[in-house]
Amino acid sequence: MELLLAKYNYWIYAVIMMIGLYAMLAKNNLIKKIIGMGIFQTGIIVFYVSIGAKRGGTIPIIEHGHGAEVHEVIKALDYVNPLPHVLMLTAIVVSVGTLGVALAIALRIYTEYNTLHEDEILEKIND
Repeated sequence: MELLLAKYNYWIYAVIMMIGLYAMLAKNNLIKKIIGMGIFQTGIIVFYVSIGAKRGGTIPIIEHGHGAEVHEVIKALDYVNPLPHVLMLTAIVVSVGTLGVALAIALRIYTEYNTLHEDEILEKIND
């Protein structure tokens, strides 16, 4: 039980992602599905950023410049890994692009069928 409480952040991310997944699967309104997709993406991004965080870690910048004659071993465990943060910056840009395309498609669907509900759109397509 103590281990589950120590990793509470993983439970929070799982709940956020499941809320987004539920909105994408259970809702009939396309805008609600798009909002659910955004919530799901945000949960994943926050999860990866938290993985990259390290308590007591420092930024990965070597303090001594070129030409310094310091012969000490660099301890990688003392530094925070910047790769997850950089990748999530890219994921944020992709998620904003995805959101824009999804909203543009939803707008086009609305102008064509005058509704954003899946059931009504499917009825109009089949007629």
